[in-house]
Amino acid sequence: MSGTGSSVPLEAHRRAGKGRARSMPSPSSSALSHAASCTVASRSPLIRAVQGYLAHLRVERGLAANTLAAYRRDLDRYVTHLDSLGIREPVQVREEHVTAFLVTIRTGSDGGAVLGASSAARAVVAVRGLHKFLHLEGVAPADPAGDVRPPTTPRRLPKAIRLSDVERLLDAASAGGTPSALRDRAVLELLYGSGARISEAVGLDIDDVDLTEGLARLRGKGSKERVVPVGSYAVAALEAYLVRVRPDLARRGRGTPAVFLNLRGGRLSRQSVWTALQAAAERAGLGAHVSPHTLRHSFATHLLEGGADVRVVQELLGHASVATTQIYTQVTADTLREVYAAAHPRALATA
Repeated sequence: MSGTGSSVPLEAHRRAGKGRARSMPSPSSSALSHAASCTVASRSPLIRAVQGYLAHLRVERGLAANTLAAYRRDLDRYVTHLDSLGIREPVQVREEHVTAFLVTIRTGSDGGAVLGASSAARAVVAVRGLHKFLHLEGVAPADPAGDVRPPTTPRRLPKAIRLSDVERLLDAASAGGTPSALRDRAVLELLYGSGARISEAVGLDIDDVDLTEGLARLRGKGSKERVVPVGSYAVAALEAYLVRVRPDLARRGRGTPAVFLNLRGGRLSRQSVWTALQAAAERAGLGAHVSPHTLRHSFATHLLEGGADVRVVQELLGHASVATTQIYTQVTADTLREVYAAAHPRALATA
């Protein structure tokens, strides 16, 4: 299909047409130009193909909202890149166009952000998934992205902190004994005591927690559920929060079933947990390198150091593949090497 205007990004296209019932002044020439561009975009087979792929990921694959949002941004930029080359139909795309997109996002030559290796790899995965989907659906006769490899990302070992540092952090979170402090202690105890992701913790509802049995039902990536044990320290912190703090917070809100509430009675946000953790880390003298995921990493590392089977840790973390969990065994192996080198009489070479 031919077109004279540049394509509208997917987000703008998705929002197009809102508010048409309102009385508007006579359109200027720029407004007419924008409307024409929206019309071209709405007829673009490529944009319709991307929207179909995103719907497939949401409905049939059950991808998490955050992952879908990232894919949408990546494919929005990809569509704009192809449009700059005069490509508006899936059948027009060739391997060199996909390769050029990878160069573009790595250099920022399109005026967009320069993506690092991991972000660029995610974008390439999104593009490859799109073209594989279109080929399997019969929309395109071939898959032009199948041989385009994402950039190699450096293998970064997860950062864990020592048990003594975890204890200092948790004590610092509850300093002062205020309602907010008791809530923050309960959240952080849960993160470390269950290995939950921050989104899983703030997404908990009252019915998801059984403190009598010491269990919590977590909703992970792709809306997959798993039931995990909650340790006695986390149970005690949750009980203190639920009895002494949450009832007052709930009266300020609109009856949300969330376990963790903000001071207005609404569901606590991930950003609020991040802020509370940073404040506790600062008070504990741990610096700014501690994140909610640090507690998850520490949970897994300490379990493996204590002798837990890697497949049990996989289930607790909610990893789809044991290969993802095995990266923690590398951390534990490094610890074992240090202990061995320091303790075994024949570990080190003599001078």
